[in-house]
Amino acid sequence: MLFEKECVKQGLSLQKLTTINIHLYGSLALTGKGHATDKAVLLGLSGANYESDSEESFRKILAEIYAKKQVLAFKKHIIRFDPEEQIIFHRKALKEHANGIIIEAHFGTIELEVTYFSVGGGFVVNKSDFTSKQEPNYTYIYPSNHGKDLLNHCNLHGKKISDLVLENEIDRYGADYVHKRFSAIWNVMLEAMYTGCHTEGELPGGLRVIRRAAAMNQSLIVDTQYNSAREWLAAIRRSEVKFRQILQWVSAFAIAVNEVNASMGRVVTAPTNGSAGVIPAVLMYYLVIENHDAGSNEIERFLAIAAEVGTLFKKNATLSAAMGGCQAEIGVSSAMAAAALTELMGGTPEQCLSAAEIAMEHHLGLTCDPIAGLVQIPCIERNSMGAIKAINASELALGRKTGETRVSLDQIIETMWDTAKNMSTKYKETSQGGLAIKVNLSDC
Repeated sequence: MLFEKECVKQGLSLQKLTTINIHLYGSLALTGKGHATDKAVLLGLSGANYESDSEESFRKILAEIYAKKQVLAFKKHIIRFDPEEQIIFHRKALKEHANGIIIEAHFGTIELEVTYFSVGGGFVVNKSDFTSKQEPNYTYIYPSNHGKDLLNHCNLHGKKISDLVLENEIDRYGADYVHKRFSAIWNVMLEAMYTGCHTEGELPGGLRVIRRAAAMNQSLIVDTQYNSAREWLAAIRRSEVKFRQILQWVSAFAIAVNEVNASMGRVVTAPTNGSAGVIPAVLMYYLVIENHDAGSNEIERFLAIAAEVGTLFKKNATLSAAMGGCQAEIGVSSAMAAAALTELMGGTPEQCLSAAEIAMEHHLGLTCDPIAGLVQIPCIERNSMGAIKAINASELALGRKTGETRVSLDQIIETMWDTAKNMSTKYKETSQGGLAIKVNLSDC
């Protein structure tokens, strides 16, 4: 979509596109096959819409491209495209960022080359935007670049963090859009948990990882009957919830989402695909364990706080495992979920940020070392651990009184970024260290 817009901006008609080559650099190349980056590129080139198109349509598009070695580029016209030749994997990284992609296109005798960077959290930026320091084109009611800004706004106006975020978003986008968007996000999260908890078999990729969420769900919910995700949610509320069952349910929710992700299903990038299970798992925990009367209002507030905390990490550190290791993915997602849960459990703004700090503090230095570049081992289980840590961090923060916090969220974000910069490249989503080299496909 970004490249399509760039072509329009340059006055180039996509109807005249003759050839296109995709160059992947750094982490996008080193874990590209395992992360299905090449398939994502093909779907983007075909003009597929990840939010609205069906997974079956994705499989059909990919099968046709590989079989015919051609693509209906941006749904405009057919060009020759051989993925084996025209998606080129470069092990080295571009100097600006570890996740780089260069699109080289020809329109007859005219050539267009554009560089993009995948900076984490689903954000992709043009090189020109990445390297320039542009001033934001919109000023929020409560602008916050740091945790201390959030606390200042809350103290000055007597508001919760979720109040600030929702007022900001509604002022910019309008209430109807904001409510619909939060509802859509939650629906995808719920469907991912439901799908993962009802799909058996083996994950693709060669590691022969057996899906576990479905068996976990079956053992916990026993013989309860339901026919939809929302009926399932209601059924879980009626199930036994002793401590072990709570742990198992939270793990099942988190694992389910990441099993869906590992099989190229639809998930919410929150804050990344590899860490997409933590936030829905903790929110689901709140809905089915802590507050059976909770509905859309609580869901919106949870997601709003989580997004705001994630934004602080994005602004002051990174959401990219290629830049910061898995602390930038699971660590950030755990911090986001911890802060959100804390407010819904009655915590103060200070306690919310304390919960986020605690969660990240105990993920500092976490490496990203996926075996064979697949988001399976150790990624899937790490989502379970991140969700449990978020709940634990929230409980610890709720026990703190005003003024007892000794480490601020801003300090932990700065520390995380320092740790990221000092971390060896082989532990940053390159599959060149840790488990990725200790365990091979042949061992599985």
